[in-house]
Amino acid sequence: MPDSESKKEKLKVLVDLRERNLELLEALKKHGIEPAFAQLPVGDYIISDRIAVERKTFRDLQSSIINSRLFDQLDRLSASYPKPFLIIEGSDEEFALAPNVLLGTIVSAFVDHGVEVIRSSSPEETAELIAKIAEHEKEEKREEPRAVGMKRAYTLAQWQMLVLRSLPGVGNKLARSLLGHFGSIRNIAMAKPEELMEVEKIGEKKAELIHHILNAEFEESANNDPV
Repeated sequence: MPDSESKKEKLKVLVDLRERNLELLEALKKHGIEPAFAQLPVGDYIISDRIAVERKTFRDLQSSIINSRLFDQLDRLSASYPKPFLIIEGSDEEFALAPNVLLGTIVSAFVDHGVEVIRSSSPEETAELIAKIAEHEKEEKREEPRAVGMKRAYTLAQWQMLVLRSLPGVGNKLARSLLGHFGSIRNIAMAKPEELMEVEKIGEKKAELIHHILNAEFEESANNDPV
């Protein structure tokens, strides 16, 4: 006679094909999740029509901060799903950057990019969190998960931020400060170096470099690829 666990209806969750943590995948099955693998445009786990999860170990998080991919990923996640989550898994002892970088990243993920952050101690706990969210979505009668989103699903504001973040020495916070101060990329390009220096964290050298890049005439050369 089948037990109550075998009778329990499996919960479907879309899992990105690149997810290779076997411990987590096995734990998902143990918690009643039926993983359906797909090449997801955004996120690592799609739980319903409104919830997507990006999962990172502390080492993954550190790498994505250093190579500036993290906030791009979060922007695409929040542009594609109304309720996105970032699960940070493991021990913060694996995070070699300064503690204030971790705290600033968590705050920015929520305040600037609209992504809720959850800490998890292990793949087992991550699986349990995903299962609990999936159960909640089923109770709310949400639609089944589906892969949506594009690799570049930006709003106008996100495109403006992306343009400014391509400038040397300009990160997410400074790009936001520049747009808040000047109102548009056009006004930033027209500003004199001394006007750029009115924005906090912009010194004389950085102001002159930004002004030069935005105003210098293009010169064709053998290699115009950015270094």
